Amino acid sequence: MSLDDAATKPHERLQSALSGDLEAVGALIRERMASEHAPRIPEVTAHLVEAGGKRIRPMLTLAAARLCGYEGEDHRKLAATVEFIHTATLLHDDVVDESQRRRGRPTANLLWDNKSSVLVGDYLFARSFQLMVETRNLRVLDILSNAAATIAEGEVLQLTAAMNLATTEGIYLQVIRGKTAALFEAACEVGGVIAGRDERVIGALARYGDGLGVAFQMADDLLDWGGASGVIGKNTGDDFRERKLTLPVIRAVARADASERAFWVRTIERGDQRDGDLEQAMELLRRHGTLEETRVEANAHADAAREALGEVPEHPLTEMMADLAGYVVARLN
Repeated sequence: MSLDDAATKPHERLQSALSGDLEAVGALIRERMASEHAPRIPEVTAHLVEAGGKRIRPMLTLAAARLCGYEGEDHRKLAATVEFIHTATLLHDDVVDESQRRRGRPTANLLWDNKSSVLVGDYLFARSFQLMVETRNLRVLDILSNAAATIAEGEVLQLTAAMNLATTEGIYLQVIRGKTAALFEAACEVGGVIAGRDERVIGALARYGDGLGVAFQMADDLLDWGGASGVIGKNTGDDFRERKLTLPVIRAVARADASERAFWVRTIERGDQRDGDLEQAMELLRRHGTLEETRVEANAHADAAREALGEVPEHPLTEMMADLAGYVVARLN
């Protein structure tokens, strides 16, 4: 790897290596998000799709197929499918969470309305199924349809677990495997399937996607608390204000004494939050070491992702995917 390569981020190197495929996927996305009868559909979709997201998930599909030696074009349809599923879930999530910002811009539900966001999300799900059917590969259809169902299941589970101090680490892992890791896993897995690789390689790609997705979400959850050091910034504590139970809080609650538990009951279960509560919450997380523990957990899942790549074909893209797993947790170290 040259010094110039080392200076770029792993997802940027992937973008460069897959530039031809990504251009084709972008054109396919623009073509399929069009609607002759409902111009609001491309308006809403374009607002999110063209907002500068990294497109990690479709890149994983393209990279997995290419490193497995695939030379056709169906991997592009699958990459567009993955991006449509992801975009649809974002539209729905912003309605559920009553979000106002996404990727630094006002959310679609704020610019238009909740009904438009939900219905355009539904349209994108339908388009994603049309695309995957066009590959005429039943295994691919099975993997991606299962992922779509798992994502929805994870979101509903998160809804029922929110603000509930009885939420366990097991439930938390189920939530993040559902809402985040399931699509990472499926995106990688279908790349191996469309290339016709054996089950060992397909399974390794799936394990890579799962490890990457879990590490990615754990890192995001930890960064919301200022990272392992717990440094308060302007965006710190959104999950606390929204009363979400992520791993650092779940472990702190499990170790809480009576007064600490009373604090969590007031702020999380009852939603009675006052000035200074965020600082107190962070002090409790530091006291019980749960910020550092979450960093270690995220790194372990990233390591598992890299280890899984030992069973896939050697290829320059394989190294980039390994670097990507390290990158999602490097901001915590």
